[in-house]
Amino acid sequence: MSVYMKKKVVIVLDCGATNVRAIAVDDCGLIVAAHSFPNDTSDDPFYPEYKIWDVGEIWVKFKEAVKSVISEINDHEIAAVTVTTFGVDGAPFTKDGKQLYPVISWACDRTEFVMQNISKYISFSDLYIINGINEFSFNTLYKLIWLKENRPDVFEKMDHFAFISSIFLNYLSGEWVTERTMAGTSMLTDYQTTGFSDIILNSIGLDNGSFHPIKEAGEMIGRVTESASSETGLPIGIPVIAAGHDTQFAIFGSGANENEAVLSSGTWEILMTRTRSVSTDEKLRKSGVTIELDAVPGMYNPGMQWLGSGIIEWMKNVFYAAEKGREDIYNLMISEAENCKNSCINFSPDFINHQGTISGLGLNTNRGEIFRALLETLAYKTKQNLSILEDSCGFKADSLICVGGGSKNKLWNQLRASALGIPVKTIDIKETTVLGAALFAFYGTGYYKSPEEARSQINYNTQIFQPL
Repeated sequence: MSVYMKKKVVIVLDCGATNVRAIAVDDCGLIVAAHSFPNDTSDDPFYPEYKIWDVGEIWVKFKEAVKSVISEINDHEIAAVTVTTFGVDGAPFTKDGKQLYPVISWACDRTEFVMQNISKYISFSDLYIINGINEFSFNTLYKLIWLKENRPDVFEKMDHFAFISSIFLNYLSGEWVTERTMAGTSMLTDYQTTGFSDIILNSIGLDNGSFHPIKEAGEMIGRVTESASSETGLPIGIPVIAAGHDTQFAIFGSGANENEAVLSSGTWEILMTRTRSVSTDEKLRKSGVTIELDAVPGMYNPGMQWLGSGIIEWMKNVFYAAEKGREDIYNLMISEAENCKNSCINFSPDFINHQGTISGLGLNTNRGEIFRALLETLAYKTKQNLSILEDSCGFKADSLICVGGGSKNKLWNQLRASALGIPVKTIDIKETTVLGAALFAFYGTGYYKSPEEARSQINYNTQIFQPL
């Protein structure tokens, strides 16, 4: 007599800037069911000009999304649940778990002045040497200082600070932890020890007791409580597995190995690699290198970012305004660029401040030439920044994995490969963040012996663009 065994899935709760989602992923990385709700910031109830995340509202959406997904997977067994979110954001709590202030959003500009005056507490050079995070005003450090300076009543009552992923992990399990990839975005850690830095915390009047113990991605932190089960429909007692910052899980989910670079191509180009060797000197800081902690212990994700498809959107709106609304407008742009081979156009954008110049224009210049010049410039920007990462980390990339919307542009991929002089790979997987988190969740249940073993089951259906 045969016994029917239900196929296992894990549920990933993914909180992004635009969507709140619950997604069921099976042991081969296939999405079995998914449900989402729109997400957006809310006005701060204390300062309406500022932006916060309403975690209560997000949790309601998570609960409904999970219920919807569970209704579609009756023939599957739920093995575990995990959470992934954007980085840096979190909130202060009392010892008994009362939230003292809303989660300040990374999209809020209240901390720009704090960053400009950080020298009151510690020099930025010292900060970078210790933690490797570059100058982004939305980092957790600046939010804590903002609370200290503007809401001392909250800052003094705070027993612990919890990142947004930790809040939802607590809702599921009743346990408080700090997942390492989230901590690594905060500007509060020491990149060498990968724990919180006493020097940085002490400079703003805090210590390690202000955060809960750090857990690695893939660790089981607890089990779904009876109350969480009644609210979500998740089975009581299934493992709750630690996961955290979406970027780190997207890198792992892309299939990147050690010393392999990943380019997430969207409005912004985010180039990161997985390496065991990093440094934090002034030259790297000025080059824009930032260092985050990889999902795998002992590894790092040094990276850089610059404006990418955001410039292409400008190109479309200015030069292709007559075709506005065409569903195939990007195919049109690419086709015109493909037919222009030897352009003399020099496209020189400022990749950070949304400015730039176009030179070499003539009476016979057409928009296809300008678009091709833009793609070539973006490709060489990737080469320039990859060279900086290679020099700083002491490795040589032998290929580049490209994911995101920009990876669908075959001409751009070919230009990247030719500029870099190495193959550019694209994969037939859209949800690399969710996949990465699911792989660690399966590992955390003991289903696989390692995240790498879990990843070996994935069919990436890779397309390779060779240099010309």
